[in-house]
Order: sequence, then structure tokens, then C-alpha cells
Amino acid sequence: MAALHITADYLIETPLPPQQVAEVMAGEQSSGTFVRVAGETDDLRARARAQVLDVQELEPLERPSLPNAWQQRQQIGGPYRRARVRIAYPVDNIGPNLPTLAATVAGNLYDLGEVTGLRLLDVRLPADYRRQFELPRQGVAGTRRCSGVAQGALLGSIIKPNVGLSAEETAALVRRLCEAGVDFIKDDEVCSNPVHAPLAQRVRAVMREVRAYRQRSGRNVIVAFNISDDLDAMRRHADLVESEGGDCVMASLNWCGYSAIQSLRRSTPLILHGHRNGFGMMSRAPALGMDFKAYQALWRLAGVDHLHVHGLDGKFAESNEEVVQSARACLTPMAADDVVLPVFSNGQWAGTVHATRSAVQGDDLLFLSGGGILAHPDGAAAGVTSLRQAWLAAQAGIALEEQARSVPELQRAIAFFGAGKR
Repeated sequence: MAALHITADYLIETPLPPQQVAEVMAGEQSSGTFVRVAGETDDLRARARAQVLDVQELEPLERPSLPNAWQQRQQIGGPYRRARVRIAYPVDNIGPNLPTLAATVAGNLYDLGEVTGLRLLDVRLPADYRRQFELPRQGVAGTRRCSGVAQGALLGSIIKPNVGLSAEETAALVRRLCEAGVDFIKDDEVCSNPVHAPLAQRVRAVMREVRAYRQRSGRNVIVAFNISDDLDAMRRHADLVESEGGDCVMASLNWCGYSAIQSLRRSTPLILHGHRNGFGMMSRAPALGMDFKAYQALWRLAGVDHLHVHGLDGKFAESNEEVVQSARACLTPMAADDVVLPVFSNGQWAGTVHATRSAVQGDDLLFLSGGGILAHPDGAAAGVTSLRQAWLAAQAGIALEEQARSVPELQRAIAFFGAGKR
């Protein structure tokens, strides 16, 4: 079955028997509907109907997580039973079609009257089927080649302020960050093609500084330009970045969509930096949406090279456990050579390095620090030094405070960003 089916795991909440609801889910997303119809033969159902593989009931709830007019009309009440459900969908129903795959494993399931909660937990694909979709063009290895960083974590920063800087002011900040010693710089997700810094002007101004820095230092710095837009515009922007000697483009995945990102992947060899902004609306309600494990599985089929996972002890709502699980999911192969680089960001500084490296159990990650570099009291170069020294200490198993005794930049970072500070 594994070679012929996609399997998806769900958390469901319902006042009805969970096994019955699981069968409704399987039918709704394959060959069935709420009643048997003409043409729905036994042979067709055997070939095309999704199959319920497992139902594991959990503790019930007294109150429903979500309102449900259908159940009110049916005068159905609690208790509300919860269960983990596993369903297998025939690959032949879908083919190598990412929007249809997403519509199959999610789609109308969220609207079913039988449920007062439904969450997609995981999606698993046969390796041969996964390879029919886009693969990362660069991934971990390609990003290391472009950056020249063969070992250790890649350290980067974000253009701050997010918006308001002109193209030339942005280029000046990029020059400053290059000289400070970062490996990677990215646009913010809300800055793509603003009037005060049109993307075409910004790309040319920034890449002029990056090329000059390469020439005088022998180091490359990757810049991820935010090209989020309609597909035609994104292709034009990516072509411009490539013609200017750039290595990377960034897109807001949720707002551009699967098809646009797939098409962009096919049209450019550049590193595709996937920003997940908006994922919180899919993930923060425990009985609704999807886990990052499922989310990243679908987006990896679009061919992204990097995926954001937030950061440990950061400014956002996710727990550290969720962040760690997200990073590990990115680094777990779905098929050969298809891992993507997890990107840590939001509130990251030298003090979060040890926990990050321990959690990921290695250095295959991109560690982005905006304020942790640009707000360091001794300047951006000192901020980068504090990060690099923290990573060296983590690699060597040396406590951060011990490393700081001989590194003033790290001492200052601990004093400035430490306890009680954000």
C-alpha cells in the first residue's frame, strides 16, 4: 500500500463515533459523497476510494472547539470525542498535481458538519511519487556553495527598518552588514516593491555593493530579495536578480500559492527562500488548521530551498518544542537529496545559540539575527562576532558565559540582550 497511497494523519473532534467520521472523511475526499450515487460501483470504490487505516480515540471534551450549525440543525450535542485518524489516498486519484494533493488531504474536510475540530498533522508520500514533484535546486549543499561556508551554521540578518529605506539607503545597510561579516541578508516579508524603494532599483543598488564586497574581500554574501508578486512579475524579478549576480530570491509562500511557487521554481536556478508568514492562522488553534510537519511536506513539493521555522525563546507564540520539531522536519528526507535548510529567526541572538544547536543536533541551519546584530551596543560587527563566538562555544561544548570571559563582544551581548531584555 505504501507505494500506491499517500497517508495523512489528522486530529478530529466530533460528537459522533470517530470511526464513522473517519469513513465520512475518506469518502468525501475520494469517490464518495453523503449518499451513494449512480456510477459508484463496488469496483470503482475498491480502486479509488480512500481507506481508513487507523483510529485512536483520545480524551473527550465537554465543549466543542468550533461552532457548528449543521450539528445544531441535527440537534446533536456532546460529549465531544477526539481521535487521531490515519487515511490513505490512492496516488492515482491525484497524479503529480500539488494543488489537488493539498485539496485532497485538507480541502473540504475542515467544513464537514460531523466535526467540531479538525487538524492535519502529517502527510507522507512514497519516495517515487515525491520525486515527480519539484526538488530543491540548491538546498543545504547549494546554499553552502553559494555562501562559501562549508561548515558551521550560516549566520545572517534582516534589513531593518522593514520599510522606509530608499534603494540607496538599503544598499548602504547591506554594505555595512557585509563588512560586519554576515553570510546572508534578507528582505523583510512586508518589503517587496514599495514606492520609496522599487525592487528593480533596490536589486541594482544592493548587488553593486555585494559585487564590490566580493571583489575586495573574496567572500560572497547571499542576499534574499523579496520578489513576492504575481507570477509574471516574480519571474521578471528573479531574472533581474540573476543578471545582477545574485544568488537568492524570497517569496511569501501562503500568499503566492502552490502553483506560482512551483512555476517560479521551474523558471529560476536561484536559491528559493520560502517565508511562511501567515502560518499562524493555520496553526495556532489546537483543533484547527495544520501542524508544520504537514505544512512543510506540501511546500517542499513546490521546490523551495529554505523554510522559516521561527526561533527558540523568540518573540512569537510558538513553543520551543514546536520550533525544534519544525526544524527537524525540514531536515528529514522525503526522498533522496530533498532536505531543505531550516531558517531560525525572530528575537535571535547569541544567547539562543546553544539551545538551537543542541536541538537541531548540528549546523545545517540558517540563523537570522536582526536586532541581535544591528542593535548590539558596539555595532553590527560586534553583533556578528558575538554570534560566531557563541557558535564556536556551542560546537566545542563550552558554556556561553565561559566563552564570554575572553570575548568582549559576547560579554556585551549577554549584558544587553540577556535576562529581562528582548
